[in-house]
Amino acid sequence: MTSSQFPTLGVRIERWPIAGSFTISRGAKTEAVTVVAEVNHGSHAGRGECVPYPRYGETAEATLGAIQAMRDLVAKGLDRLALQAAMPPGAARNALDCALADLEAKRSSRRVWNLLGRPEPRACITAYTISLGSPEAMAAAAAKVAHRELLKIKLGADGDAMRIAAVRQAAPKSELIVDANEAWTRDNLEQNLAACAQAGVTLVEQPLPAGEDEPLARIRRPLAVCADESAHDRNSLEALRERYDAVNIKLDKTGGLTEALAMADAAEALGFQIMVGCMVATSLAMAPAMLLTRQARYVDLDGPLLLARDRDGGLRYDGSLIYPPDAALWG
Repeated sequence: MTSSQFPTLGVRIERWPIAGSFTISRGAKTEAVTVVAEVNHGSHAGRGECVPYPRYGETAEATLGAIQAMRDLVAKGLDRLALQAAMPPGAARNALDCALADLEAKRSSRRVWNLLGRPEPRACITAYTISLGSPEAMAAAAAKVAHRELLKIKLGADGDAMRIAAVRQAAPKSELIVDANEAWTRDNLEQNLAACAQAGVTLVEQPLPAGEDEPLARIRRPLAVCADESAHDRNSLEALRERYDAVNIKLDKTGGLTEALAMADAAEALGFQIMVGCMVATSLAMAPAMLLTRQARYVDLDGPLLLARDRDGGLRYDGSLIYPPDAALWG
């Protein structure tokens, strides 16, 4: 067997400008920094994209290095199942896991959901995110997209009750979900949840910091509360049962599609509602997550809509509808 018959691994950092800026309680950014893994075998190439997240101590450079360190194992035929033990959960494993799944699909000339025994994804409604700002700025942003069925509102600063009231007035017909990104406190938790309930919000993500969310088990929750930073993989689910009603599954947290699908099944079995979420990234990062949408009550895969431009051949968005990927993009 010649060296060209062995799988080869390439990895690169990409930077994608954001349209305007994207602001949450932890700060603002103007570009999405992604890492793309590509596994080539013969005439076929599989790709996966991840977003290293500083919240978990990840950087683009360290993620690049972690993926590069897998080159010898990839050349020896590393598959997705072996990868789960070879790398810890996180962005690096996600990119490689999705690349291996894409390569497997392309080499077999089958769609990845058929390979994995999953239902074929269908077009579905995705949320559209309104960045954190003043009540007036957020209301103006919401008014421009008030025709969308589902809006995700970033909160997490003094005056959140005024923000959500202003957004609701500007978008009276949209379903609203809220993401506080760990920025509320024990002191304002119930007041802010009440304000969200008053505005007709149907779900609030991660109101308290991970590790400090025990008060959620001791209050009457007036609407569904979803774990994001507190939920990583299957091992994190049991501790969330008394505190949360839903879990946000993101491939960068689970370490790839393989664990994300297993986590979705486990979450369903425990009675959690499922949200499929994303970081700000291109369609290559969104495409694998489409396999979870049939199990999800909430889909939040709007990352490419927040960019100044998406990669060529990206997902099709039609208003709030997101469509499954073409095989040329992924899977």
